[in-house]
Amino acid sequence: MSFRKIINDPVYGFITIDDELIFRIIAHPFYQRLRRIHQMAMAHLVYPGAVHTRLHHSLGAYHLVGNAVTVLKGKAIEITEAEEQGVKIAILLHDVGHGPFSHALENVLIENMHHEAISLLIMEELNKQFDGRLQTAIEIFTNRYPKKFLHQLISGQLDVDRMDYLTRDSFFSGVSEGVIGYDRIIKMLAVHKGELMVEEKAIYSIEKFLVSRRLMYWQVYLHKTVLCAEQMLKRIIKRARHIKAATAAPLNKFITDCIDKVSLEEFCYLDDHDILSAIKGWTTHEDKVLAFLCKGIVNRDLLKVKYFPEAVSREFVSQKTEEAMERLGLSAEEAGWLVFTGEAVSSTYNFENEHIHILFKDGSVKDISEVDDALINQNLSGKIKKYYICYLR
Repeated sequence: MSFRKIINDPVYGFITIDDELIFRIIAHPFYQRLRRIHQMAMAHLVYPGAVHTRLHHSLGAYHLVGNAVTVLKGKAIEITEAEEQGVKIAILLHDVGHGPFSHALENVLIENMHHEAISLLIMEELNKQFDGRLQTAIEIFTNRYPKKFLHQLISGQLDVDRMDYLTRDSFFSGVSEGVIGYDRIIKMLAVHKGELMVEEKAIYSIEKFLVSRRLMYWQVYLHKTVLCAEQMLKRIIKRARHIKAATAAPLNKFITDCIDKVSLEEFCYLDDHDILSAIKGWTTHEDKVLAFLCKGIVNRDLLKVKYFPEAVSREFVSQKTEEAMERLGLSAEEAGWLVFTGEAVSSTYNFENEHIHILFKDGSVKDISEVDDALINQNLSGKIKKYYICYLR
């Protein structure tokens, strides 16, 4: 009897699981942990509907990669059953290494280790538990598999990861600027000389995809209040570690113990609930800085934040630091935790290391930036940088 399960998704409708190994991976505690990790970290403080999880996103990306494989096979691109299973597992687990609150606490709980590296460690552990059946997925994930286009489906300028998070984050936040024509882009996917690209009929859909990405970054992901809340969250963890503020397991080991002693299993037992529970407990901590930051997150009483086109002046930072010292009775060192500056950077399309190739009917190939009259070639290139300061209201 064939295996088949369906999951009702609010974005795409029904998502079909027709592979028993994939279903067993989804049922594994390492994967189920993604239910307890916010996809958009603190964005719900600005967009209340943005409370979806990493599990939602990974299942959505899994659905899209299945659609993409079907399209490519329909265009006579050879993809075996093992390769199809491998690319589906790779996308399903591509974000499994995210810690609590996703990108907001990346390199904070575990310094100098990106979520992709942790995802690979988890995939390798699951490969052992499932008797080596994830090997193809690991090779695709690490771009060691001969068919490069399979890796590009899960990690590239036109990967299904980006297609899903733009579509899903737009849906749950209610920001319509993020809506993209993911279905048309997938239908126009092609493979030429082993590389993933899109047919020329999809040029305008690609431009909309890039514009939507730019708008979502500045309107949602780098919204000044979201940025401030996530910076406060980072400083809570750093301050707690600085003063060795005890809390409950499993988070306590990440705060008060040597981080080098943390096992993969202990990391995979950590989620958003542990962080939030600790923050609530620290609202009454004797350390003024930690308590102030924690109360701000719990009560959504955030620091004031301003964006500037140029670096914030030292005079302005000194002024706000002195105000914090006077109002809360803090030392200069303590006030520095509550008055700080930084940079927010986003690029729509980087010509140097980002490429979306367009396949024309005559067999020629051009980068999207080289297409005549392409919007991306006119005014969406390069990086945009904004400077910010956070300080007491």
